[in-house]
Amino acid sequence: MTVETAASPLTAHLRSFLTDQLRHATIATVNPDGTPHQIVIWYLLRGDDLVVNSRNGRRWPSNLRREKRANLAVYEGDDAVTMDVDLVTTYEGDRAQADIAEMARRYYSPEAAEIDIARFATQPRVSFVLRPRHVHVHGDPR
Repeated sequence: MTVETAASPLTAHLRSFLTDQLRHATIATVNPDGTPHQIVIWYLLRGDDLVVNSRNGRRWPSNLRREKRANLAVYEGDDAVTMDVDLVTTYEGDRAQADIAEMARRYYSPEAAEIDIARFATQPRVSFVLRPRHVHVHGDPR
């Protein structure tokens, strides 16, 4: 099933799947030579948008900046939500550091999060705000 509307394609049911349990996302971008690149990432859902974060210099952020679009997949077993997303904006500095700290606290235990947050603070970080354009539902994600 594909969800396409003028409003956000993220229904309450899909928002619940994306936020109620801890799940990672896989982001797929396109390399300059046209080949696909995929990597598992952390994400946050903020309103109608997804926020992802990376250390500057990695391949997928470079691809995303160039192409301005990607595909995100969040799944558990046979149930999945895949989204064609458009890049809305990027930002660096304190806001990006705050995002990666929030993600670390979401994905790790408090002790492990604080260790990683200290490490992330030494890195130039960038956040990407992604807006779902098309949402594809597979199985019965809940």
